[in-house]
Amino acid sequence: MAQTTNQQASISKYVVDYQDPFLQLWPHRYDYLWAPHPNPGEKPQWQTESRHPLSDRLIQQGSHLYGVRFGAMTHYVMLDIDRGSLYHPAQDSLALPKIQGALEELGLLRGILCTSSYSGGLHLYFPFQEAQKTWEIALAVATVLENQGFKQAPGHLEIYPNPRNFAVKGENTLYRGHRLPLQAGSYLLNEDHIPVSSSLDLFVQRWHASQAKNSLDQATLKRILKACRRRDYRVTQRAEKFLNDLNAEIERGWTGAGMTNRLLGRITLRSYIFGHILYAAEPLTGAALVGDIVRTAQNLPGFYEWSNHVQELEKKAQDWARAVERTDRYFPYGTPKPSLASETSDAATPQEAPSYHSQLAAEAREKIRLAIATLLNEGHLPMKVGERFRLLCQRFHIGGPTLYKHRDLWHPDHLTEAAPPEFPPDPPRISAPSGDGCYEAAPSPEGHTSLLDQNSCNGLPEKDPSSRENQNPGVESCNEAQIPLFDIESAIAAAKDQQKQAAAQRQAQLESHRQQQAAASQQAHIARMRQYLASGDPILMAEALQWLQAHPDRLNDLL
Repeated sequence: MAQTTNQQASISKYVVDYQDPFLQLWPHRYDYLWAPHPNPGEKPQWQTESRHPLSDRLIQQGSHLYGVRFGAMTHYVMLDIDRGSLYHPAQDSLALPKIQGALEELGLLRGILCTSSYSGGLHLYFPFQEAQKTWEIALAVATVLENQGFKQAPGHLEIYPNPRNFAVKGENTLYRGHRLPLQAGSYLLNEDHIPVSSSLDLFVQRWHASQAKNSLDQATLKRILKACRRRDYRVTQRAEKFLNDLNAEIERGWTGAGMTNRLLGRITLRSYIFGHILYAAEPLTGAALVGDIVRTAQNLPGFYEWSNHVQELEKKAQDWARAVERTDRYFPYGTPKPSLASETSDAATPQEAPSYHSQLAAEAREKIRLAIATLLNEGHLPMKVGERFRLLCQRFHIGGPTLYKHRDLWHPDHLTEAAPPEFPPDPPRISAPSGDGCYEAAPSPEGHTSLLDQNSCNGLPEKDPSSRENQNPGVESCNEAQIPLFDIESAIAAAKDQQKQAAAQRQAQLESHRQQQAAASQQAHIARMRQYLASGDPILMAEALQWLQAHPDRLNDLL
């Protein structure tokens, strides 16, 4: 009785002249079909009328043939089996009982059989009391029949409403329409497939009798939909694993406190990426996505027991939905990934918060910079690539793919000034000889290679000291000039001292550079946190506040 009232309310929006029980069975009258009555042996030339809904008066006038389509909800499904089909009783007397037996899995136990027209085709109606989502029942019926070997094909077996995937821009999103029963050439059949009546009242009686018998099994319906949606979209192995990972985290629900944000994030990803594959007619966005997140969370175990955000669930769902829709990392499965061109043309304003993907990249680069700065400050940055890679992974917990993507921050080929060389690049210069012909330390590279000085005096002592008496007393001999011998050990020591001084100077310069780089990185991070606080985005603001709790001494820097 309640159902009849609802249908009347729906029809009353556009049909007000009659209260015919037969016409109330077809509440969706938009985009209806019509065709002139064909000549004998010819097929009707169906056309669609979208300018106005089909009224009771037009149907009852009977000047044309009429057909109806389906809306978002339906109270019945119908199978169309043409006269030449392999499934028609004329070809296979057991096919129709097998089809009816297959639908019993869904709870459809009783149908209404009639001829479609003078062609001798069959229309088999299965009405049910509780309205179902049109796309769900269509997909479930098609799956059950295909599992039993009954394939959909025009002219053989067609299902109304027809299964269809979510709409793509530019495509026709209407369900297929079917002609109304008991028009010219259509008759009710008995169990032996013999025409018995064209009475509308008898059709209504059989309709309500079948409705009382058909009770859809919702658990079976959901199980079938899960399997067939993945199959229709040919979910890849990687996508299947990702979906299973999400299910593993979501299905157990809340088992303790502090799990709300994590679970809402997982729920949001599953609804946004796979919602239309699992249960929705089209990809979930906007308010539909938020509603799905809320319903999923409320139905999970432990939500009301452990979650401290029951009252603000919808607000948090809105925040997560907005975050996932802004990112360029995730998008509904089976849809084209947003192109870079469209992202550029629809670029965000400077005041808009960065995307989630950009935030992750910035945080990863900041983590690598701080790790390198720490190792440089400690003097423990390995020179070899493999050792440096392992140290960053093990000590600082940076993932290998992240390091590979941002190798310009840590790889020796890019980070040339990361550590000073062990030795200076050029050998130390030694001071040139003094004016008196004596070496202060060691010979200059530009000096003479001979051990004799420029006046050809030999620095070696004479064998006969007495011979000095025979020399001119006014002229001092070379030996008496007391030119010191070339001291190799002193030259090496002096060179080492200069090397140490040069290394210390370079170390001081590098340390200053490190401090400047660390300070600049810290200032950049503080500026980013300040931007997050001013963005108005709850997720970004929460991240900034979390950072501030860990660094309370930075409060003045943010103000």
